[in-house]
Amino acid sequence: MTDDNTHHGKVIDHATGTAKVGHEWDGIEELDTPLPRWWLWTFYATVVFALVYVVLYPAIPMLHSASAGTLGWSSRGVLADEVAHEKAEHQGVRDAIAATPIEALAANPALQRAAIEGGHAAFKVNCVQCHGAGAAGAKGYPNLNDDDWLWGGDLATIQQTLVNGIRYPGNDATRSSLMPSFGKDGILTPAQVQDVVSHVRVLSKQDPANASSRRGEQIFADNCAVCHGANGEGNRSVGAPKLSDKIWLYGGDRASLVNTVTNAHAGVMPAWTGRLDPVTIKMLAVYVHSLGGGEAAPAPAAPAATPTAGAAQ
Repeated sequence: MTDDNTHHGKVIDHATGTAKVGHEWDGIEELDTPLPRWWLWTFYATVVFALVYVVLYPAIPMLHSASAGTLGWSSRGVLADEVAHEKAEHQGVRDAIAATPIEALAANPALQRAAIEGGHAAFKVNCVQCHGAGAAGAKGYPNLNDDDWLWGGDLATIQQTLVNGIRYPGNDATRSSLMPSFGKDGILTPAQVQDVVSHVRVLSKQDPANASSRRGEQIFADNCAVCHGANGEGNRSVGAPKLSDKIWLYGGDRASLVNTVTNAHAGVMPAWTGRLDPVTIKMLAVYVHSLGGGEAAPAPAAPAATPTAGAAQ
Protein backbone atom coordinates (compact mmCIF):
# COMPACT_ATOMS: atom_id res chain seq x y z
CA MET A 1 0.00 0.00 0.00
CA THR A 2 1.48 3.43 -1.06
CA ASP A 3 1.82 6.35 1.39
CA ASP A 4 -0.26 9.31 0.19
CA ASN A 5 2.71 11.65 0.96
CA THR A 6 5.10 9.90 -1.42
CA HIS A 7 5.25 9.40 -5.14
CA HIS A 8 7.93 7.25 -6.73
CA GLY A 9 9.94 7.60 -3.58
CA LYS A 10 9.62 11.43 -3.41
CA VAL A 11 7.84 13.25 -0.62
CA ILE A 12 5.01 15.42 -2.00
CA ASP A 13 3.94 18.73 -0.48
CA HIS A 14 0.19 18.56 0.15
CA ALA A 15 -0.39 22.32 -0.36
CA THR A 16 1.23 22.57 -3.83
CA GLY A 17 1.42 18.98 -4.98
CA THR A 18 5.14 19.54 -5.70
CA ALA A 19 7.88 17.11 -4.70
CA LYS A 20 10.26 18.13 -1.98
CA VAL A 21 14.04 18.01 -2.49
CA GLY A 22 14.65 16.71 1.03
CA HIS A 23 16.39 19.81 2.40
CA GLU A 24 15.09 21.18 5.65
CA TRP A 25 16.23 24.06 7.84
CA ASP A 26 14.42 25.16 10.95
CA GLY A 27 11.24 23.54 9.74
CA ILE A 28 11.44 25.12 6.26
CA GLU A 29 11.65 22.64 3.37
CA GLU A 30 12.67 23.32 -0.26
CA LEU A 31 10.32 22.35 -3.08
CA ASP A 32 11.57 20.87 -6.35
CA THR A 33 9.54 23.36 -8.43
CA PRO A 34 10.15 22.79 -12.16
CA LEU A 35 11.49 25.77 -14.15
CA PRO A 36 9.01 27.59 -16.40
CA ARG A 37 8.96 26.14 -19.88
CA TRP A 38 9.65 29.58 -21.49
CA TRP A 39 12.76 29.99 -19.31
CA LEU A 40 14.09 26.59 -20.32
CA TRP A 41 13.61 27.29 -24.03
CA THR A 42 15.31 30.68 -23.64
CA PHE A 43 18.25 29.01 -21.92
CA TYR A 44 18.54 26.37 -24.66
CA ALA A 45 18.44 29.15 -27.29
CA THR A 46 21.31 31.02 -25.61
CA VAL A 47 23.37 27.81 -25.55
CA VAL A 48 22.77 27.31 -29.27
CA PHE A 49 23.57 30.96 -29.95
CA ALA A 50 26.84 30.69 -28.01
CA LEU A 51 27.90 27.59 -29.92
CA VAL A 52 27.15 29.22 -33.28
CA TYR A 53 28.98 32.41 -32.21
CA VAL A 54 32.07 30.45 -31.19
CA VAL A 55 32.15 28.84 -34.63
CA LEU A 56 31.54 32.03 -36.63
CA TYR A 57 33.47 34.70 -34.67
CA PRO A 58 36.74 35.03 -32.71
CA ALA A 59 35.94 33.65 -29.28
CA ILE A 60 38.29 31.02 -27.88
CA PRO A 61 41.40 32.54 -26.25
CA MET A 62 44.71 30.94 -27.13
CA LEU A 63 48.32 31.65 -26.22
CA HIS A 64 48.94 34.63 -28.52
CA SER A 65 45.56 35.29 -30.12
CA ALA A 66 42.04 33.88 -30.31
CA SER A 67 40.24 31.53 -32.65
CA ALA A 68 39.65 33.33 -35.97
CA GLY A 69 36.08 32.21 -36.63
CA THR A 70 34.82 30.91 -39.96
CA LEU A 71 33.58 34.38 -41.06
CA GLY A 72 37.04 35.90 -40.68
CA TRP A 73 35.57 38.92 -38.84
CA SER A 74 37.60 41.00 -36.37
CA SER A 75 37.17 44.37 -34.68
CA ARG A 76 40.63 45.35 -35.98
CA GLY A 77 39.48 44.59 -39.49
CA VAL A 78 36.38 46.73 -39.02
CA LEU A 79 38.53 49.59 -37.71
CA ALA A 80 40.93 49.27 -40.64
CA ASP A 81 38.01 49.39 -43.08
CA GLU A 82 36.56 52.47 -41.37
CA VAL A 83 39.92 54.24 -41.39
CA ALA A 84 40.42 53.39 -45.06
CA HIS A 85 36.92 54.67 -45.82
CA GLU A 86 37.57 57.94 -43.98
CA LYS A 87 40.89 58.39 -45.77
CA ALA A 88 39.29 57.80 -49.15
CA GLU A 89 36.48 60.21 -48.30
CA HIS A 90 38.91 62.97 -47.36
CA GLN A 91 41.62 62.20 -49.89
CA GLY A 92 40.33 64.79 -52.32
CA VAL A 93 40.61 67.54 -49.73
CA ARG A 94 44.07 66.36 -48.69
CA ASP A 95 45.19 66.31 -52.32
CA ALA A 96 43.92 69.88 -52.74
CA ILE A 97 45.78 71.01 -49.60
CA ALA A 98 48.94 69.26 -50.81
CA ALA A 99 48.73 70.99 -54.19
CA THR A 100 48.16 74.47 -52.70
CA PRO A 101 51.12 76.52 -51.41
CA ILE A 102 50.65 77.07 -47.69
CA GLU A 103 50.50 80.86 -48.12
CA ALA A 104 47.70 80.50 -50.69
CA LEU A 105 45.35 78.40 -48.55
CA ALA A 106 43.69 81.49 -47.06
CA ALA A 107 42.42 82.43 -50.54
CA ASN A 108 40.19 79.34 -50.42
CA PRO A 109 38.12 79.60 -47.19
CA ALA A 110 36.74 76.06 -47.45
CA LEU A 111 40.21 74.59 -47.93
CA GLN A 112 41.55 76.78 -45.13
CA ARG A 113 38.86 75.53 -42.73
CA ALA A 114 39.59 71.92 -43.69
CA ALA A 115 43.31 72.47 -43.05
CA ILE A 116 42.63 74.04 -39.64
CA GLU A 117 40.32 71.19 -38.64
CA GLY A 118 42.82 68.58 -39.78
CA GLY A 119 45.64 70.39 -37.99
CA HIS A 120 43.59 70.59 -34.81
CA ALA A 121 43.00 66.83 -34.90
CA ALA A 122 46.72 66.19 -35.42
CA PHE A 123 47.59 68.66 -32.63
CA LYS A 124 45.40 66.77 -30.14
CA VAL A 125 47.26 63.54 -30.90
CA ASN A 126 50.85 64.77 -31.20
CA CYS A 127 51.33 68.16 -29.51
CA VAL A 128 49.14 68.51 -26.42
CA GLN A 129 51.59 66.49 -24.34
CA CYS A 130 53.97 69.49 -24.31
CA HIS A 131 51.96 72.52 -25.42
CA GLY A 132 48.73 71.62 -23.59
CA ALA A 133 45.20 71.05 -24.85
CA GLY A 134 44.68 74.78 -25.32
CA ALA A 135 48.20 75.33 -26.74
CA ALA A 136 48.99 77.62 -23.78
CA GLY A 137 52.26 75.80 -23.12
CA ALA A 138 54.03 75.48 -19.77
CA LYS A 139 57.43 76.25 -18.32
CA GLY A 140 59.90 75.26 -21.04
CA TYR A 141 57.14 74.75 -23.64
CA PRO A 142 56.09 77.81 -25.67
CA ASN A 143 52.60 79.27 -25.59
CA LEU A 144 51.36 79.08 -29.19
CA ASN A 145 48.46 81.49 -28.66
CA ASP A 146 50.48 84.70 -28.32
CA ASP A 147 52.54 86.58 -30.88
CA ASP A 148 55.91 86.04 -29.21
CA TRP A 149 57.93 83.76 -31.51
CA LEU A 150 61.48 82.51 -31.15
CA TRP A 151 61.96 81.73 -34.84
CA GLY A 152 59.05 83.50 -36.52
CA GLY A 153 55.29 83.16 -36.72
CA ASP A 154 54.47 83.21 -40.43
CA LEU A 155 53.11 80.07 -42.07
CA ALA A 156 56.29 79.02 -43.86
CA THR A 157 58.45 79.49 -40.78
CA ILE A 158 56.07 77.52 -38.55
CA GLN A 159 56.01 74.76 -41.15
CA GLN A 160 59.81 74.68 -41.30
CA THR A 161 59.98 74.43 -37.50
CA LEU A 162 57.59 71.48 -37.55
CA VAL A 163 59.44 69.74 -40.35
CA ASN A 164 62.94 70.03 -38.85
CA GLY A 165 62.31 70.49 -35.13
CA ILE A 166 64.42 72.38 -32.62
CA ARG A 167 67.86 71.02 -31.69
CA TYR A 168 66.64 67.62 -32.82
CA PRO A 169 69.48 65.07 -33.05
CA GLY A 170 69.97 63.41 -36.41
CA ASN A 171 68.37 66.20 -38.44
CA ASP A 172 71.00 68.40 -40.08
CA ALA A 173 68.43 71.05 -40.98
CA THR A 174 67.00 71.34 -37.46
CA ARG A 175 66.75 74.83 -36.00
CA SER A 176 69.54 75.22 -33.51
CA SER A 177 70.80 77.85 -31.12
CA LEU A 178 73.01 77.53 -28.08
CA MET A 179 73.17 79.97 -25.21
CA PRO A 180 76.35 79.61 -23.15
CA SER A 181 76.07 78.52 -19.53
CA PHE A 182 77.64 81.75 -18.35
CA GLY A 183 77.83 80.82 -14.68
CA LYS A 184 78.45 77.07 -14.88
CA ASP A 185 81.22 77.48 -17.47
CA GLY A 186 82.88 80.32 -15.55
CA ILE A 187 82.32 82.97 -18.24
CA LEU A 188 80.72 85.23 -15.63
CA THR A 189 81.15 85.30 -11.87
CA PRO A 190 78.10 84.87 -9.65
CA ALA A 191 78.14 88.61 -8.95
CA GLN A 192 78.22 89.40 -12.68
CA VAL A 193 75.32 87.00 -13.25
CA GLN A 194 73.30 88.88 -10.63
CA ASP A 195 74.15 92.22 -12.30
CA VAL A 196 73.20 91.10 -15.81
CA VAL A 197 69.94 89.68 -14.45
CA SER A 198 69.27 93.07 -12.85
CA HIS A 199 69.74 94.69 -16.25
CA VAL A 200 67.42 92.18 -17.95
CA ARG A 201 64.74 92.91 -15.36
CA VAL A 202 65.10 96.60 -16.17
CA LEU A 203 64.82 95.86 -19.90
CA SER A 204 61.59 93.95 -19.24
CA LYS A 205 60.29 96.81 -17.06
CA GLN A 206 60.06 94.64 -13.97
CA ASP A 207 62.49 96.70 -11.88
CA PRO A 208 63.71 100.30 -11.92
CA ALA A 209 67.33 100.99 -12.79
CA ASN A 210 69.77 100.57 -9.92
CA ALA A 211 73.49 100.22 -9.30
CA SER A 212 73.43 96.48 -10.09
CA SER A 213 71.56 96.96 -13.38
CA ARG A 214 73.96 99.72 -14.44
CA ARG A 215 76.90 97.36 -13.91
CA GLY A 216 75.00 94.65 -15.75
CA GLU A 217 74.35 96.90 -18.76
CA GLN A 218 77.98 96.65 -19.90
CA ILE A 219 78.12 92.92 -19.14
CA PHE A 220 75.02 92.49 -21.26
CA ALA A 221 76.53 94.53 -24.10
CA ASP A 222 79.71 92.44 -24.03
CA ASN A 223 78.10 88.99 -23.75
CA CYS A 224 74.41 89.00 -24.63
CA ALA A 225 73.62 91.78 -27.10
CA VAL A 226 75.15 89.89 -30.03
CA CYS A 227 72.17 87.51 -29.94
CA HIS A 228 69.45 89.28 -27.95
CA GLY A 229 70.07 92.77 -29.37
CA ALA A 230 71.32 95.90 -27.65
CA ASN A 231 67.91 96.60 -26.13
CA GLY A 232 66.84 92.98 -25.66
CA GLU A 233 64.67 92.99 -28.77
CA GLY A 234 65.67 89.42 -29.64
CA ASN A 235 66.85 87.88 -32.89
CA ARG A 236 64.69 85.31 -34.68
CA SER A 237 67.43 84.30 -37.07
CA VAL A 238 69.20 82.57 -34.16
CA GLY A 239 66.15 81.85 -32.00
CA ALA A 240 67.19 84.38 -29.34
CA PRO A 241 64.12 85.40 -27.33
CA LYS A 242 62.96 88.94 -26.81
CA LEU A 243 63.90 90.15 -23.33
CA SER A 244 62.12 93.51 -23.33
CA ASP A 245 58.64 92.08 -22.75
CA LYS A 246 57.20 90.01 -19.92
CA ILE A 247 56.76 86.75 -21.82
CA TRP A 248 59.18 84.13 -20.54
CA LEU A 249 59.74 80.53 -21.55
CA TYR A 250 61.53 79.52 -18.35
CA GLY A 251 60.34 82.26 -15.99
CA GLY A 252 61.15 85.94 -15.56
CA ASP A 253 61.53 86.15 -11.80
CA ARG A 254 65.03 86.76 -10.47
CA ALA A 255 65.64 83.16 -9.38
CA SER A 256 64.57 81.77 -12.77
CA LEU A 257 66.67 84.29 -14.68
CA VAL A 258 69.71 83.57 -12.54
CA ASN A 259 69.26 79.86 -13.26
CA THR A 260 68.91 80.54 -17.01
CA VAL A 261 72.03 82.73 -17.21
CA THR A 262 73.99 80.32 -15.02
CA ASN A 263 73.04 77.03 -16.66
CA ALA A 264 71.29 77.97 -19.93
CA HIS A 265 68.55 75.83 -21.48
CA ALA A 266 68.47 73.76 -24.64
CA GLY A 267 64.93 72.47 -25.12
CA VAL A 268 64.28 69.95 -27.87
CA MET A 269 61.28 69.69 -30.17
CA PRO A 270 61.00 66.65 -32.46
CA ALA A 271 61.35 66.95 -36.20
CA TRP A 272 57.97 65.75 -37.41
CA THR A 273 59.11 64.87 -40.92
CA GLY A 274 59.08 61.08 -41.16
CA ARG A 275 56.65 60.90 -38.24
CA LEU A 276 53.82 62.76 -39.95
CA ASP A 277 53.13 63.04 -43.66
CA PRO A 278 53.74 66.41 -45.37
CA VAL A 279 50.02 67.24 -45.66
CA THR A 280 49.45 66.70 -41.93
CA ILE A 281 52.47 68.89 -41.12
CA LYS A 282 51.09 71.60 -43.40
CA MET A 283 47.69 71.40 -41.68
CA LEU A 284 49.38 71.57 -38.27
CA ALA A 285 51.22 74.73 -39.35
CA VAL A 286 47.96 76.31 -40.51
CA TYR A 287 46.25 75.39 -37.24
CA VAL A 288 49.04 76.83 -35.07
CA HIS A 289 49.08 79.97 -37.21
CA SER A 290 45.32 80.36 -36.65
CA LEU A 291 45.53 80.30 -32.84
CA GLY A 292 45.95 84.05 -32.54
CA GLY A 293 49.61 84.91 -32.97
CA GLY A 294 50.08 84.03 -36.63
CA GLU A 295 51.98 86.58 -38.66
CA ALA A 296 51.96 87.58 -42.31
CA ALA A 297 54.77 86.36 -44.51
CA PRO A 298 57.75 88.73 -44.44
CA ALA A 299 58.10 91.00 -47.42
CA PRO A 300 60.67 89.76 -49.94
CA ALA A 301 64.00 91.53 -49.83
CA ALA A 302 64.42 94.27 -52.42
CA PRO A 303 66.82 93.34 -55.21
CA ALA A 304 70.17 95.04 -55.17
CA ALA A 305 70.34 98.12 -57.38
CA THR A 306 72.28 97.71 -60.64
CA PRO A 307 74.71 100.60 -61.24
CA THR A 308 73.85 102.69 -64.28
CA ALA A 309 76.43 103.62 -66.90
CA GLY A 310 76.65 107.15 -65.54
CA ALA A 311 77.08 105.97 -61.98
CA ALA A 312 79.87 103.63 -63.02
CA GLN A 313 81.93 106.39 -64.45
